[in-house]
Amino acid sequence: MPIPKTRKELIQQSQDNYDKLNELINAFSDEQRHAEFLPGTMNRNIRDVLAHLYHWHIMLLDWYNIGMTGEQPEMPAKGYSWKDTKRLNRDIWQMYQGHSLEEIRASLNQTHLKLQAIIEEHTDEELFEKSRYSWTGTSSVATYIRSNTLSHYKWALQLIKKGLSR
Repeated sequence: MPIPKTRKELIQQSQDNYDKLNELINAFSDEQRHAEFLPGTMNRNIRDVLAHLYHWHIMLLDWYNIGMTGEQPEMPAKGYSWKDTKRLNRDIWQMYQGHSLEEIRASLNQTHLKLQAIIEEHTDEELFEKSRYSWTGTSSVATYIRSNTLSHYKWALQLIKKGLSR
């Protein structure tokens, strides 16, 4: 799939990958949806993978909401630099251990819809022009959205397939 270059393509590809992810999860039995992955990954089950996606959505929504006011958001999160991503992801994993898959799926769906609405609100120029907003640095808003939606969904799809291949 080529990198989206328009709002319409970004919305479509994000939704397509989200749908593929949900179709895969829905195709599993309840037992499989709650099964542990094969050893070797930090995210040990579907809930962990979806919680990771959800939390990165929350961070992106925070960056966007702060950034669009003209302020500079703390990225990727308060107390973390981009060099700390591995530690941040471990902390995210820990944060959601007490949550159910069903709860995480519902929350992820809500943040997915919020991000799709943000894409819809903007013109192609507002989404794809690099350095348009100070909070995106030399990137575009679309780059951040693409990374946290369609690319992240593709990663999740592959990880779940690999984790449950027995």
